[in-house]
Amino acid sequence: MDSRGGGNGRPMDNLQGYVKVLMNYDINPESSSEYYKYMLKKMVPDLEKLGLSMVEAWHTGWGEYPNRLVAFVAENRDTADRVMQSEEFSELEEKLQEFVSNYSCRRVPLRDHFQF
Repeated sequence: MDSRGGGNGRPMDNLQGYVKVLMNYDINPESSSEYYKYMLKKMVPDLEKLGLSMVEAWHTGWGEYPNRLVAFVAENRDTADRVMQSEEFSELEEKLQEFVSNYSCRRVPLRDHFQF
């Protein structure tokens, strides 16, 4: 992410107040196809409707880290808190965990560099 633009076509010159929601996990090899379908057709669209915009997805090719990092951005902490405390978010997380292991999720202030 840089000053040229954000996920919604908005400039990212001023990051103050924005919050990044980071999800880390390992995709279970036996359910990778179902995982991709779920993420693309259900989780990402539903989180965007709730107020989180997906901005990054990273794969770890080597090392002792979860093999997936997915990042969403909220316009402010209140939005991130509201979404993360919602029943809808809990249901989406619960379903995601059918396809992944070692799941963790946390909220951090948005910065203009890689965050994990």
